[in-house]
Amino acid sequence: MPFSRPNDSARRCRNDSEDAWMNTSLNSRPSELAIEPIRHPLDACVRMPGSKSLTNRALMVAALARGTTRLVNALFSDDSHYFSEALKTLGFAIESDPEGLSYTVVGQGGRIPAHRADLFVGNAGTAARFLTAMLSLGEGEYLVDGEPRMRERPIADLIGGLNQLGGQVSSPTGCLPVQVRGSGLLGGFCSVAGNVSSQFLSGLLMVAPYARTSVEVVVENGLNSKPYVDMTISVMSDFGVDATRQGYHSFVVRPGTYRACDDYPIEPDASAASYFFAAPVILGGRVRVQRLSRSSKQGDIAFLDILEQMGCTVTQTDEYLEVSSGGPLQGVNVDMRNISDTAQTLAVIAPFAASPTTIRGIGFIRAKETDRIGAVCTELRRLGVDVEEQPDGLVIQPCTAFQPGCVQTYNDHRMAMAFSLLGLRIPGVSIENPGCVSKTFPDYFTVLEALR
Repeated sequence: MPFSRPNDSARRCRNDSEDAWMNTSLNSRPSELAIEPIRHPLDACVRMPGSKSLTNRALMVAALARGTTRLVNALFSDDSHYFSEALKTLGFAIESDPEGLSYTVVGQGGRIPAHRADLFVGNAGTAARFLTAMLSLGEGEYLVDGEPRMRERPIADLIGGLNQLGGQVSSPTGCLPVQVRGSGLLGGFCSVAGNVSSQFLSGLLMVAPYARTSVEVVVENGLNSKPYVDMTISVMSDFGVDATRQGYHSFVVRPGTYRACDDYPIEPDASAASYFFAAPVILGGRVRVQRLSRSSKQGDIAFLDILEQMGCTVTQTDEYLEVSSGGPLQGVNVDMRNISDTAQTLAVIAPFAASPTTIRGIGFIRAKETDRIGAVCTELRRLGVDVEEQPDGLVIQPCTAFQPGCVQTYNDHRMAMAFSLLGLRIPGVSIENPGCVSKTFPDYFTVLEALR
């Protein structure tokens, strides 16, 4: 099944509209999808959906702002659905327009309307972490729960940071379910680990303006995925609140109120674009991604730097970014801790290079939707690729003798999207549970087909 069904306790956290939406999704998804190879160089132009990371940050900040904000080119996917439905359950007025790709959010100036709520976030880590932080501003009792995998993904460091600021948040396991006794945040000093998930820091920063006094957050053990924190600070600034920082070690937010934006544009998703930037690297030719810029707020745009190191050509204009294949593809040795969502994309390009590729600095992605390092190694080997698994990454050897196989996705959208690219070159590749892409990119396989 594309989705693991929650137990009875978690099921009670859903409302009727969520059940209806989920049942429709489940009934329309095949269990396996064969990928038909493309036997010619590419010459294609595609558009990406709105950024998941920007959509969810903007939904949260708009709900905390004073006034009404319209998010334009927003993402409509499983993750954004769970987040927006949770906000509605909390009493926020949100108008969803999937056809127009917009959300209209009536912010409450830092107030949580509902005094009691059970929230179900599916497999959405961003929603789980951000909502937990947000609920600390409320006045009442709240529960956040999700699918079985979310009950394995860590959240204890965020809980610790919130409690240091005067919150009352608890979890017996350090994962979901999380209970929040909302009574506002006092402010002051807290520390949070930065080497598990940058979402902990982002959640703390976004709620900090509504603490009673200034908040200082000190990051321990270094910070992974720094560009996502930069994105958080940028969105906060767009809504009128500034965070100051000393490097990536100390962050300070003073009391304030977010100001609504009439229209807030969401950039195309740079993580999703990585698959289409990778396609011409594997097949030859060129692919353009419209409306995306190298000056994007999203750190994953730096994936283009790696492609250039491998010998590809990147062209940018005011209208699009284009990747075209160059000479022989060269392997690289790269630290991807800041752009880890594109590690799986690089992993499926690497077997076509003339030399080995080493991906390092990504040990923390073992706690994502699946153990992404282990899963990538297992599935590359299934297709005949020689790969060495390491604690914080992997080493991939060039391959000239691929073999067909059904790629297991582990209910991880990025496994499905990345490995489908191999099927464009290698005959006999199929993707198990292709419907898992609905987490962030429901139309992925439709857009992939447009490459033909």
